[in-house]
Amino acid sequence: MRFKSIKGTKDILPEESYRWQFVEQTIRTVMHTFNYREIRTPIFEETALFARGIGELTDIVGKEMYTFQDRGGSSLTLKPEMTAAVMRSYLQYNLGEQQPLVKVYYIAPMFRQERPQAGRLRQFHQFGAEAIGGKQPAVDAEIIALSAEVYRTLGVRNFDVKINSVGCENCRPAYKEKLQKHLKNIVGKLSEESQKRFEQNPLRILDSKNENDQVLTQDAPLMKDHLCQECSSHFAELQKVLASLEIKFSVDGRIVRGLDYYTKTAYEIISKDLGSQDALVGGGRYDLLLKELGGKQTPSVGFAAGIERLLVAMEKNKAYCGNEHNPTVFIASADETGRSWSLAKAMEFRRRGISCDVDTLNRSLKSQMREADRQRVKYVIIIGQNELSSEQVSVKDMTTGEQTTIMIDELITYIERGVGKHEQRKTGQN
Repeated sequence: MRFKSIKGTKDILPEESYRWQFVEQTIRTVMHTFNYREIRTPIFEETALFARGIGELTDIVGKEMYTFQDRGGSSLTLKPEMTAAVMRSYLQYNLGEQQPLVKVYYIAPMFRQERPQAGRLRQFHQFGAEAIGGKQPAVDAEIIALSAEVYRTLGVRNFDVKINSVGCENCRPAYKEKLQKHLKNIVGKLSEESQKRFEQNPLRILDSKNENDQVLTQDAPLMKDHLCQECSSHFAELQKVLASLEIKFSVDGRIVRGLDYYTKTAYEIISKDLGSQDALVGGGRYDLLLKELGGKQTPSVGFAAGIERLLVAMEKNKAYCGNEHNPTVFIASADETGRSWSLAKAMEFRRRGISCDVDTLNRSLKSQMREADRQRVKYVIIIGQNELSSEQVSVKDMTTGEQTTIMIDELITYIERGVGKHEQRKTGQN
């Protein structure tokens, strides 16, 4: 019997993992420049957390969650998203008492049992950030700027920032009623999914990707045109701050959030390079979420983004994805005496922070040289009884092909000096 990965999951193999490492490290660097600190939460939570935090009427809760009972009879769910988990942690550890504005980020796997398709997996990976405790438009602008900066830093240029306001608990009910009144005469012509949303979640109809729905609702009233004074002022100030930060954006009244705890700002970053599944980032403000989870009302804003889609966008933009890791040194043994020496010397290199590989398969010298070439090492050291007797070794620079004889006690210094020159050349090229 041959086992295979589960449908909708994907192995990240050694020849591509360096790209993930590069992207994750870049994300962390950008987050730290904005003074966001990493948070890591457990891979599963109580099912009720997501039912309240995402909404029982959503497809995620209704159809897509991986939910199971543990031996104690508790209903647990693998994380389908991160915001609810972050908010649970914020409440549990009273993070708001430590500082007025809590700024955190995450990089983590998520799980949704949806139909696998291009850009969608059942185990996928997201990065994101949450700013908890600030109601000012500048906080929203910082979150938007932060997400855009990750893509800019990683070389993705072909993307658009779209923003909207979804109002608040004061102005949204009247708009919702007006929208339902407008849609009432055409609801039977809408897609099955939009018809289901008509009573409880009508705003999501405006976000439908169904082309017929989009045509039928093209004249529907938009929330941005029915904002109360507070929401209108907040949205105007957000645009002003984004302009001052030189963040290019457009207003799109069809960007919505269907759940009542979402307030004011909603935004997306999209890329036409991704085809119909064009969203890179989804974010916005959810001032009422913590109250929904049992805490006190606390202004909060954040975003989530898929790493798989980010990698696709980088590929489309021909962006730099890091370098595959290759050893600096390979020690090739000419005989048994050389093998014993090479194992000990390899450990010495490694303890000096120099990546080093050594033959442990007792291959011929010719095979070892082929292996060093396959691994694209910078230097090959050839060692055997003769070299040990003369206290000299042969070092081959695999980049230039030059071969040099070095005293054994000067070997590590020679390699360290060569690595330094190589890094200088690399920096100069960049």
